[in-house]
Amino acid sequence: MTRSLPRLTRLYGFAERAARLAVLASGALTIASVLLISVDVLLRKFAGVTVGGSDELSSYAFAISTTWSLAYATLQRANVRVDVIYQYLPVRISAVLDWLSLVCLGIFIGFLTFYGYGVVAESLANNSQANTPLGTPLAIPQGLWFAGLVFMCLILALMLIRASVALVTGDLDTVKAICGVRSTQEEAAEEAAAGERLIVGERR
Repeated sequence: MTRSLPRLTRLYGFAERAARLAVLASGALTIASVLLISVDVLLRKFAGVTVGGSDELSSYAFAISTTWSLAYATLQRANVRVDVIYQYLPVRISAVLDWLSLVCLGIFIGFLTFYGYGVVAESLANNSQANTPLGTPLAIPQGLWFAGLVFMCLILALMLIRASVALVTGDLDTVKAICGVRSTQEEAAEEAAAGERLIVGERR
């Protein structure tokens, strides 16, 4: 098991980089949809014309960017956790609960992905199209949305494997780093780093 740890660590680092690229692409997609809506509103106001389909395309962009951002949010432990009792528990018990929370999240995302596949498969089988002027084949946006869920499942599986190995070997710090609740110290350090990057950017 110990021999596979370096390989697992490298794979985990690759997953973090992939998730960062995915969330950047999701952000760009969201910004593009906002710009499209803004242009459409301005054209309607001042030129009396419309781009057409901006509301439909923005809804697709929102759904797709959401699923492709889930993995990064999970890796950054940005998901909401209720820690009223958790913070008073012994370290070993809280580590087990961290691992269990990751398992529960994996089960939920697994069910969501399973039923998401059913939605895409049905649209493909029926050649479904949106009841809009664009007549978008629904399998396209649904497929991209579903791909984000699959990516989330892969990231969660990797996180669960790494957390399980760390829990079995007694590396509780790694368990905390993978799926634990973010501490106030970690949040303060992140805010300080963000402020430092802002200052450096302003100096440039």
